[in-house]
Amino acid sequence: MSTIPSKNEINEIVWQACDTFRGAIDPAQYKDYILTMLFIKYMSDLWKDKYEEYKERYTGDEQRIQRAMDRERFRVPAKADFDYLYSQREQADIGSIINKALEKIEEANKLKLENVFRNIDFNSEAALGQAKDRNRRLKNLLTDFNNPKLDLRPSVLHSRDVIGDVYEYLIARFAAGAGKKAGEFYTPAEVSELLAKLVNPKSGDRICDPACGSGSLLIKVAKEVDDKNYALYGQESNGSTWSLCKMNMFLHEMDSSQIEWCDTINSPRLIEDDELMRFNIVVANPPFSLDKWGYEHAGNDKFNRFWRGIPPKSKGDYAFISHMIETALKDEGRVGVIVPHGVLFRGGSEGIIRTKLVDENLLEAVIGLPEKLFYGVSISASILIFNKARKARDKAVSERDKHILFIDASREYEAGKKQFKLREQDISKIVNTYQQFEQIDKYSHLASLEEIKGNDYNLNIPRYVDTYEAAPEIDIKAVQKEIKALEAELVQVKLEMEAYLKELGLGEDAE
Repeated sequence: MSTIPSKNEINEIVWQACDTFRGAIDPAQYKDYILTMLFIKYMSDLWKDKYEEYKERYTGDEQRIQRAMDRERFRVPAKADFDYLYSQREQADIGSIINKALEKIEEANKLKLENVFRNIDFNSEAALGQAKDRNRRLKNLLTDFNNPKLDLRPSVLHSRDVIGDVYEYLIARFAAGAGKKAGEFYTPAEVSELLAKLVNPKSGDRICDPACGSGSLLIKVAKEVDDKNYALYGQESNGSTWSLCKMNMFLHEMDSSQIEWCDTINSPRLIEDDELMRFNIVVANPPFSLDKWGYEHAGNDKFNRFWRGIPPKSKGDYAFISHMIETALKDEGRVGVIVPHGVLFRGGSEGIIRTKLVDENLLEAVIGLPEKLFYGVSISASILIFNKARKARDKAVSERDKHILFIDASREYEAGKKQFKLREQDISKIVNTYQQFEQIDKYSHLASLEEIKGNDYNLNIPRYVDTYEAAPEIDIKAVQKEIKALEAELVQVKLEMEAYLKELGLGEDAE
């Protein structure tokens, strides 16, 4: 019998490790400890695997082994690996010992992991309790991760994709229990897959997510490029979520990606020659209708991102849309953004911005999604696709360039108790309809720019896709005939009932 642990076994082992914290710490908090420990365990096992590989190759020549190890993409210093931490599990200062190990790992991998563990403290009394409780929890955590089945060496797993999948699985499980906070760090896998296929990245593309969360969407887009010839960029404002993203990229062997910890709207850090960096593909699931997004500084934006108009103070949706469009490459950049439906029809400054985007012929598609796809919120959302190549083809020579495609995919999904899910057939139908730029009865519509202008630039999907289903015609004569038959049957039943009651002495004539 094979001893290779299945992905599901690994998932369950790691998920059970969460029992150490359940009931004592908020899930949004203990996810950082679980995912960080998984990261340490994987790095340690991979480091051991590499050592054994070189030991066999160089027949135990320690000097040659160390030279080879020094050329690896990462390093795990002495007294910083998981085995050492496990051996120290009984120590009264185990929290400090883990913190020091993380510092050593950071220092040894400065270019890739600098500051990644700054936001996590295994010796925090506020997060993990007083010394006795904290030590017990950390000992249990180390013991759980020392499970013999949790051997994460690639030579055992035979696939490096497994660990990345496990990390994504955990992030999704944490998101499911995090309520509204889930949107801060995770986009459901099926929605990410859909958006990745819609933007269709090519070999050599520079790909960016300016609100990247834990990096799940960015990774999905990258996986659409078969030859792995791409460059990934991201920005994230939440420190602990930025750390998760950096670790996620590392575990997926995308650690050459540039992920910046910053406020995308107020202080973007993806800068090139004092200008905003430009990309072939820009995707994001920004926070819906963010309040206090930076309205007070937008009028003096040094990058002039809001020249079409300044979004309202309490709704930052168009702030992110404006940023994304400005960072897409001229004449070829493509933008895919997930937005709440209000973006399609709200007036005021948002209406002004929307009008200019349509008049510039940048908007290519509006896709309505089912409700309850996103953790913690029941509202439905839409995907907007912008394509700067349309503007480059100024005369709109193709029919595609003369129209905006509307898709109403809100009625096709797999229903769950709390969460709905896009099925493979739902994703394929949306993507095929978009790629073919096809009009399908009660599903999609090609709206001319004149038609949209005639609707005062309102992009609300029901204005363009008629999903009304006429009620079937009723055969009145047949219904009347059925009613008469039922009435006759009822009379017969009453007569039979009276006869039975009379036999039992319970009829109306009984004394």
